[in-house]
Amino acid sequence: MKLPKWLEEKYDLLWDKFEDREFRSTEALEILGKEHLIDEKSLSAAISEMRKKGWIETRKDPADERRSIYMLRPKSEIIQDYLTLKDDKLGRADIERILKGAADLIRTRVDYKFILVLLFMKQMSDKWMMEYQKAYEDAIKEYGLSEEEARLEARNSAYHDLDIKEDYLWDNIRKDVENLPIKFAGALKNLAELNPAFKDVVDAFDFVEFTQSQENREILRQLVELFSEKKLTNVDPDILGDAYEWILRYFAPTKAKEGEVYTPREVIRLLVEILDPKPGESVYDPASASNGMLIISHKYVKETYGEAERLFLYGQEVNRKTMALGSMNMYIHDIKDHHIAHGDTLLYPKFKESDGIMRFDVVIANPPWNQDGYGEDTLKKGDYWRERFRYGFVNKQSADWAWIQHMIASAKDDGRIGVVIDNGCLFRGGREKSIRSAVLEDDLIEAVILLPEKLFYNTGAPGAIIILNKDKDEERRGKVLFINAGEEYEKHPEVRKLNILSDGNIERILEAYREFQDDDGFSRVVDLDEIRENDYNLNVPLYAFPEEELEDIDVAGEWMRLSEIEEELAEVDERIRGYLDELGYMGVKM
Repeated sequence: MKLPKWLEEKYDLLWDKFEDREFRSTEALEILGKEHLIDEKSLSAAISEMRKKGWIETRKDPADERRSIYMLRPKSEIIQDYLTLKDDKLGRADIERILKGAADLIRTRVDYKFILVLLFMKQMSDKWMMEYQKAYEDAIKEYGLSEEEARLEARNSAYHDLDIKEDYLWDNIRKDVENLPIKFAGALKNLAELNPAFKDVVDAFDFVEFTQSQENREILRQLVELFSEKKLTNVDPDILGDAYEWILRYFAPTKAKEGEVYTPREVIRLLVEILDPKPGESVYDPASASNGMLIISHKYVKETYGEAERLFLYGQEVNRKTMALGSMNMYIHDIKDHHIAHGDTLLYPKFKESDGIMRFDVVIANPPWNQDGYGEDTLKKGDYWRERFRYGFVNKQSADWAWIQHMIASAKDDGRIGVVIDNGCLFRGGREKSIRSAVLEDDLIEAVILLPEKLFYNTGAPGAIIILNKDKDEERRGKVLFINAGEEYEKHPEVRKLNILSDGNIERILEAYREFQDDDGFSRVVDLDEIRENDYNLNVPLYAFPEEELEDIDVAGEWMRLSEIEEELAEVDERIRGYLDELGYMGVKM
């Protein structure tokens, strides 16, 4: 029912003027153009969104059939429609029940990513059918078309987020049980042909190879039947998106052993809240994986500032299959305005401008820690290496500071940068020290946060967050804030031997960053001179180390208490001996 804030404002302005009277686009443009400086293209997009959500009705203009006449629906009607649909909506528990069933079916026998692909394809198909039905009914009711004409009109791509050939809609695939693998393979190929944004999906998942064994064919059949139980049409995008994330998180402990990295969402949330992206800004993740950083940035801007339609999201990922999962993750979260590229970021960054690499307001990432193979000779074979690695080259054992340098180069002159990285890059010597000292001398590092150990599925190492700012506030210049959050954690509720950041933990770290003050060893503001004296070592406990509270002990009092306990034990011993004597157990050794 709810419209984004930016869209509801436009609805309210139009309602104040027209209420439930009909109007044309020229009249709407006159109203919204004055208030929001909106142009014809933006107006068309706004009306399209209102129509899809049922807030506006349209019919052909009898004076010019190429144009339409519009009428707003009263909010009371919209609320009533919503309440009618509410009983049919699937909740979080319904979706998780289906996913748990899917996880139980595959266990560890086959790649869990096929669950995500099927979830995506089912939601995509159900959404297309919902859009088709709405367009079909409007074509008959509003435009007076015949049923045959309405069916043809409803297939028009203008009414759909994605183009899909009807042969490859979920229910049509499901009918041909014997050829499920071939049908799903065809559906992915068709999706890539009709929707360029998903061109990499078809190459990433091979249903035919997946079902070479009879066991896997049966697993696929059962998965299809499981996902067919419910329509995903009336599922809130946030709930469906959380379901997608649930699968990633559920299999993270197992896949971590194979080298896959899953960044805990509370770590991303902490990083995003520190960087504070805003409407109108761009956010870039050079190691985007499943796009968790970008999705949480979008969610943060929407919740904090009321709208995220003008947030521009960019990501690059080297693993084609992971990139495909990330693209599907964006679609399921209903985030349309994004740009995801495939390729090796350290060698071939894909986002470029006329004078070099593209630059962004916010750069955020959890790149592979201690990635090997990116020494000087290798990096010099890549694009724009002079621009990106001007502080020096890393050794081939760890690319940590190569990633950080790329992120610095990718930020605008007033850009903010946040990176989750291995704790060792804060104090290792050699080439890393040389780069670290140069970055510090340019006064780019604003804060260093030591994270608790056992937060990550693939390593027990604590990890760290480095915040860099190309335009520090005056009072923060020449200083670095160190936050020792090593003890800010709670035990993971589901995974033994793992920890999590609770809401309270996150809030304490955020408060320390915002206050930028000393706090009893938890946080400390350090001048660059002191860091120089420590040979540019950024190891957090060197600067911030929470003092353990020493308990005052009353020695005399404790001695008296111990004496009392010994007397009590002697009395108990004597009573037990008496009971044993009465029972005839004489001579029993105590």
